[in-house]
Amino acid sequence: MTEKDNSHPSLYLLIHHNGKVIFEQDIRVVSTCKMDVHKFPFDTQQCNMSLGSASLCYDQLRVIPVVNSSRATEYSKELLQSQGEWEFLHLSVTSYNLTFDERVWEQLVFTFVIKRRPLLHVINFLIPILFFLCLDLASYFIPDQSGEKLSFKVTVLLAISVLLLILNDILPSMSNKTPLIATYCIVIFALMLLSLLETILMTYLMEGVAMEKLARCVDKARKATIDKSNTTEDKRQSGSLCTCVSGGEKQHEMLPVVEEANNGLLSAESQALLLVMDELKELQRTLSVQRNCREDRGKAASLVSKINKAFFFFYLVTASLFLLLLYLQWTS
Repeated sequence: MTEKDNSHPSLYLLIHHNGKVIFEQDIRVVSTCKMDVHKFPFDTQQCNMSLGSASLCYDQLRVIPVVNSSRATEYSKELLQSQGEWEFLHLSVTSYNLTFDERVWEQLVFTFVIKRRPLLHVINFLIPILFFLCLDLASYFIPDQSGEKLSFKVTVLLAISVLLLILNDILPSMSNKTPLIATYCIVIFALMLLSLLETILMTYLMEGVAMEKLARCVDKARKATIDKSNTTEDKRQSGSLCTCVSGGEKQHEMLPVVEEANNGLLSAESQALLLVMDELKELQRTLSVQRNCREDRGKAASLVSKINKAFFFFYLVTASLFLLLLYLQWTS
């Protein structure tokens, strides 16, 4: 007994003519039982209850069961009215002798076999986590350019975290082994975390590397344009200086010819044509830079697509094998 017995004592004895005396007493017994929740919520527990005399030995008192194990099981199922979390399976009755200090005691051991009803835990916990795993797998069909893939995966990961908090409340803490359901949650959470890290890396390859290459291309084109403008300006200044010097030395001889040449070279139409040519060259250079950046972005997109396919295959195979092994462990 682990607490006080509040049942009323029986006041009657049943005496037969052959000397057999029957005394019946209903006793409410509260006992402890060592549980193994390694397979929670698909676990089956066995609890033992030993009956015997603490003062009378084997030669002074015999403890004999009235019925066998099958009859005891049937009788217990007829009397049992509980419809809670546990399902009663079997009751076995065995007799054995206990030897201590050269004295022998006889005891009866009643073994209760009970099984947990897992339906509530499966519906409220196991299936939602499996649904979240399927959603995480389906997120690989979301385009990487949309920007919604990363936020979707973070939302699913947070939902799994909430379910882990629920597991902390429903999981019994008395176990020497790590429960399989905890392994189930940890592995799935790790797979989703790995999937999130892979998505972050792919986003960096798609956006960060491409933008960095684009910035380098633009800077390179800008420097080339500045160098080209400086070179053209130097050439123009050199041509004007030479023209001016030549005109100073031979002003009295070739003044009409020089003025006509300068007017022809520096006319408005020529300057407009030169500006148009410079703009066309700049536009061609810009288009070339954009074409190279598009090629780099296309290469990055192709690399990301290949990595996503490989990781999706790895993710699917790993999750399937893990769930299969876990199912075999739960049903063994």
